[in-house]
Amino acid sequence: MKWLTALITCAMLSTPILAREITPAEKRDSSYNANLPACEDPLVLQSVSSRFSIKEGRFWNSPLEIVAFEEVHEVAWRPWGLDYIPRRFCSGTVLVSDGIQRRINYSVREKLGFLGISWGTESCIDGLDRDYSYAPACKQALP
Repeated sequence: MKWLTALITCAMLSTPILAREITPAEKRDSSYNANLPACEDPLVLQSVSSRFSIKEGRFWNSPLEIVAFEEVHEVAWRPWGLDYIPRRFCSGTVLVSDGIQRRINYSVREKLGFLGISWGTESCIDGLDRDYSYAPACKQALP
């Protein structure tokens, strides 16, 4: 029995389990081009604001809206490697219509917009993650 355990251990240690060929997503699937807008792009900020106000009004019966963005910066670009769907992770501060400044984490993702036609955004505002989708404190909205 000991020789079988030793044989299995040697076999497992001698094979590179995690070694794999990395092919960028845009070379594997021609629909990706890894050309995403920057975190500060007005279209990205408009998308984040719009999605937030729709969610607040539709699901939480709240009139809250994002009034302004401040200190927006990129946190990570393709953090999991080239062979995954291109994503840009961003963070910053927002002024919400209730007068409180809050931290926001969001991502811009290629081909994950409406019907997979364009880029899409996903965001979380600390203190307004009412369904705890990105708990704790919106940390799960970052890589």
